Amino acid sequence: MTSPHHASGVHSVIGVDAGTATLREADHLIHRVLGQLALTEGVFACTHLYRTGERRGTAVSLAVPEADVDVDALWPELLGMLPEGAGLALAGRSHGPDDAVDTARLAAAAPPASGRAVAYPGVAHLTGTVTVADLLDRTAIEQLVVLGAPAAELPPATRVLTQDHVRPEWRDGVLTLTLVPAAGGLLAPFEVPNPTPCCADHI
Repeated sequence: MTSPHHASGVHSVIGVDAGTATLREADHLIHRVLGQLALTEGVFACTHLYRTGERRGTAVSLAVPEADVDVDALWPELLGMLPEGAGLALAGRSHGPDDAVDTARLAAAAPPASGRAVAYPGVAHLTGTVTVADLLDRTAIEQLVVLGAPAAELPPATRVLTQDHVRPEWRDGVLTLTLVPAAGGLLAPFEVPNPTPCCADHI
């Protein structure tokens, strides 16, 4: 059954290349943008690694629900808070240097085929230890995969140690979280918080 946090509805996807080189920097950018613009919980914000010619880094996509967000008003606000030289792309609209715009367009076109989700509906519930049922019923995460046992059936009461850092990925339109065994018979997200410690307080 589709949860109330499912990625349904019409979303406008804005691609951003603000020169962030690492996942940590991109995560920090996402939290800063979401905080300053006070965007709704229905937003999906993802990171996208890229390499085009000699350029490489991490771009960002912001999928905002059109029913809740005035994209025309959001566009100039984003322009005002991003560094000089940043690229933005939204459908036929763009801003910035050509190379940055090209990367922003790639980011905007990626979800839901691919992308690592930093912010998504229900993420605020994922602190401390939660159950498999919590993950699937209270967030936009639709599928759980255990590394090394992809076909494993997880009972709803299975406990997951979130470490306050849960980064699912889009896989062919399905928001999927990869889990690994943890101490005490628990499971934990495959990605640990060490690469992005600056964002732990934002989740």
